[in-house]
Amino acid sequence: MSEDSVVLISGAASGIGRRIAERMLAEGYGVHICDSSTANVDAFLAANPTATATVADVGRRDDADRVFMELLENHGHLNVLINNAGIAGPAVPVEDCDEDGWNECIQVNLTGAFYMTKRAIPLLRKSKSASIINIASTAALMGCPFRSPYVASKWAQIGLTKTWAMELGPDGIRVNAVCPTSVEGPRIERVIELEAKQRGRTTDEIRDVYLR
Repeated sequence: MSEDSVVLISGAASGIGRRIAERMLAEGYGVHICDSSTANVDAFLAANPTATATVADVGRRDDADRVFMELLENHGHLNVLINNAGIAGPAVPVEDCDEDGWNECIQVNLTGAFYMTKRAIPLLRKSKSASIINIASTAALMGCPFRSPYVASKWAQIGLTKTWAMELGPDGIRVNAVCPTSVEGPRIERVIELEAKQRGRTTDEIRDVYLR
């Protein structure tokens, strides 16, 4: 890594994204994050004052534009994009899935990654060592009952990762995906509560399955 390498991480003011951002800071990267939660961004910057950040919803085109405007204002270039922003979506049988909930999950998890990648490519082409990392899920490898919108978005991310790797590889841009399993935190707790109710089981029983 060169001393001025810059990474942009979406959904990085909490959870997995925050841990990635803090590790990249420790490794010497310039770090710019975006996140839809103002409170979480403020807390992240208070703990990591050398980072920069934009409060933004990556599923909105205007917000994605603003992320890159502020990235360039603060750092001037980009070496690594990590598409981490995502929401859990509805946790219900497919026939009960609300269309708005479906659309929101796809918009943030999948279209958001597209918006960010589309805007990052011209900057990454200028880098001697460029990389895009999509944070997918083990749900993209094996499926997950009652999680249709989330699973659809993550399987699609894997398809895009493979496609973008073939498309952008000749330009020197590496594209990979990471597939974490469930991670303890507020988001998975909400999923556990919804699924426990759906299955008529206790939250402890469902938690044992997700976090084993």
